[in-house]
Amino acid sequence: MQSTAYPDPTREKLVEAAIPHVVFDGWGAETFQAAVADSGISAQMARVAAPRGSVDLAAAYHKGGDRAMQVAVQAADMSGLRYSEKIAHCVWLRIQAVDREVVRRGMSLFSLPIYAPEGVRLVWETSDAIWQVLGDTSDDVNWYTKRATLSGVFTSTVLFWLGDDSEAFKDTKEFLDRRIEDVMSIEKAKAGLRDNKAAAALFALPNALFGLIKAPAGAGRTDVPGTKTGDPS
Repeated sequence: MQSTAYPDPTREKLVEAAIPHVVFDGWGAETFQAAVADSGISAQMARVAAPRGSVDLAAAYHKGGDRAMQVAVQAADMSGLRYSEKIAHCVWLRIQAVDREVVRRGMSLFSLPIYAPEGVRLVWETSDAIWQVLGDTSDDVNWYTKRATLSGVFTSTVLFWLGDDSEAFKDTKEFLDRRIEDVMSIEKAKAGLRDNKAAAALFALPNALFGLIKAPAGAGRTDVPGTKTGDPS
């Protein structure tokens, strides 16, 4: 599995060469063959870097968007933003990091049953990348719920963006803000239940069980192979 932190140089060169062809031919065999020809990489080396052809290139393109988002967030001044606004801004920067038509073609690829599980994993990794750059330190069940919730927000926002014809994607920005506010409203409701003595007693057992759930070993570290960003393969 390719890591977000350690992109393969050969694969990245193939991705760059593939992009002009994706708009017309999608992430298919023809695009992979064109990328090999245009990049000057031998067919043998190309197959080593991307055994599944364009599928691996599409996944690499997605991961490249995650890296670009993290760089953009680190360079941005978000000191004056509320936490919900920081989350929305990260999602927006992630969307801006990629080409809409290339993403549209990728959605078509990863909606196929054989590749759908990988598409879900890639979105999860994007959500994880956003929480990482925001400094999330959760190590319990919240580690999972945060990423699951943000995955839903990200996916719905991308789908809206793909069909948005408003100027500067104004409608997408407003849609994203509404989704984030919906999530924050749920979190406020959960906090209210925790502060309610009757509700706290009712959920004592479920909360105790949830307390046993921990984030994956090595979560939050970049030096541990096989975790979030630490797989150099």
